[in-house]
Amino acid sequence: MKVVALLSGGIDSAVAIYLMMKQGVNTVAINMDNRPFTDEKQTNKAVKLVEQLSKIFNKRIKMYVVPFGETIQPQITKNCNSHLQCVLCRRMMFRISERIAEKENTDAILTGESLGQVASQTLRNIKVEEQAVDLPIIRPLIGLDKVEIIDIAKKIGTYDISIAPGLCCTIAPNKPATHANLSDIQIQEEKMNINSIVKDAVKNAVVM
Repeated sequence: MKVVALLSGGIDSAVAIYLMMKQGVNTVAINMDNRPFTDEKQTNKAVKLVEQLSKIFNKRIKMYVVPFGETIQPQITKNCNSHLQCVLCRRMMFRISERIAEKENTDAILTGESLGQVASQTLRNIKVEEQAVDLPIIRPLIGLDKVEIIDIAKKIGTYDISIAPGLCCTIAPNKPATHANLSDIQIQEEKMNINSIVKDAVKNAVVM
């Protein structure tokens, strides 16, 4: 089995990758570079996390760095309602991941989502987000709490990397929707040329 895995510079996604690779799953990492709405430290942390995971499993992990902040975020903020931004953002991440999955001939998308930790991870929003793609989405952390995830991160040596300083997303709305409706999301997405901007984002991704 082979998956593409969304990898931020945070704690959860690296742990999710570890748990699946421990089960023998081959992984291609995808980092959504959100600059200029974050800083370079976030992507640098993702690079270090891949290096640590590669060391653990003695296996090179390919990583795509996608210019998400340059290609996707401006389209969402310019055209769509701000309170739906987090859900729209996640759906675009999944679409990009699916395109890369096609290139890499993988079977699923892997994420570090844990139920209810942030606005995009409520049960209603998760359902709406995953309907953007056809590939199955694997969430090995879905029932774990933060303490359990942190314990694993410390054990595998990714925790200190993840908590290093870095600028969090500065474009997130003050009051993100927690119970998005698919029809409302689709109305917003009609304002964008989704195929074109997703294609551009994948085309301009850097492979590491």
